[in-house]
Amino acid sequence: MAYDVVVIGAGSVGNPAGMFLAQRGMKVLVIDEHAAPGQGQNKAAIGGVRATHSDPAKIMFGLRSLEHFSSFHDTYGLDIGWKKGGYCFPAFDDKIEGVLKGLLGTQHQYGLDIDWHGPETIREAVPGINEHNLRGGTFSPGDGQVSPLMYADACWKVALNNGAHYRFNETVTGITVQSGRVTKVTTNRGEYPTAAVLNAAGAGASRVGALTSLDIPVQPDSHEAGISAPIRPFLDPLVVDLRPGPEGKTANFYFGQNNEGQIIFCYTPKELFVGENTESTSEFLPVISRRLIDLIPAFQHLLVRRVWRGLYPMTPDGVPVVDRVEEIEGMYLGVGMCGQGFMIGPGVAECLANLIVEGEPTIPPDVFAELSFQRDFYAAKAEALK
Repeated sequence: MAYDVVVIGAGSVGNPAGMFLAQRGMKVLVIDEHAAPGQGQNKAAIGGVRATHSDPAKIMFGLRSLEHFSSFHDTYGLDIGWKKGGYCFPAFDDKIEGVLKGLLGTQHQYGLDIDWHGPETIREAVPGINEHNLRGGTFSPGDGQVSPLMYADACWKVALNNGAHYRFNETVTGITVQSGRVTKVTTNRGEYPTAAVLNAAGAGASRVGALTSLDIPVQPDSHEAGISAPIRPFLDPLVVDLRPGPEGKTANFYFGQNNEGQIIFCYTPKELFVGENTESTSEFLPVISRRLIDLIPAFQHLLVRRVWRGLYPMTPDGVPVVDRVEEIEGMYLGVGMCGQGFMIGPGVAECLANLIVEGEPTIPPDVFAELSFQRDFYAAKAEALK
């Protein structure tokens, strides 16, 4: 059976891409090496969804994704665990206050509902927060949370209802290119003729790219997270503390309370764990516990239910690749989401679906150009070293 589009990866980008493409009338096949949708890095996400970014493309993708998540139940009748509570970035020193205020111009320019608030408002938004040196913070009320597992299942069901096909437990082993254009995808279990391929393989994006000799600069590193037993609902927003940890292990950390009352939390390690090892570490829970209790002392009574690690598919400049491949007709990329694939995935997927079907992205050309596969991925780093 021939397909209009084969999507490689049923995760944060590939799964909604399959849905949007099917809704546009495409005959689409989504292939994933796991046993079900969203079982790769998608399920390791903590579920925070925000448009509160500093990059214009991420802001626009985030806003569109929030529209999609917040209206999903009304549109399709399926629960995805949506909770609107916003995102709060508290500031405890001049430097972080300056950074947060400095981002507001760009964030407002691209339509984000966010403002700086004084300590009193932040205390109301984050009950029990340690007030020592609290200067205020930013708050974006439209952001929220979604269950990654519930969304993956719901998105898959909508895609199937619109005619999409999915093949699980299959590994892509080849992509045939003839006369400069895609003609076929081969897996360990079959061959699928197609006119277009979307690489949405997450941490495996580089391996898939190598099948057509494309050098895709995506390298994963791992981040650990955890979740508590349910407690009485008290916290609406997700909270991001940008301060580096005093123990020298963390760059920042963030947490929120989901719609079932559980506290879900994560931190960015100071020294990255590069590679695909997702075994839990012995240091994570003691380090994150100290930071959580320091910020909200009442967390000393939390009962942690489990911890886990997931992969961030990183590009050298920290910006996703969302583009068509100039050298190969019919080859598209939705890769390098840098740990933010779940929160911007639907916006990215919709953009790619429109690019494949209509030949145009859903965001302005100048913003879309920043996501180009042809860009200099090391330019920003080189500029910083001057």
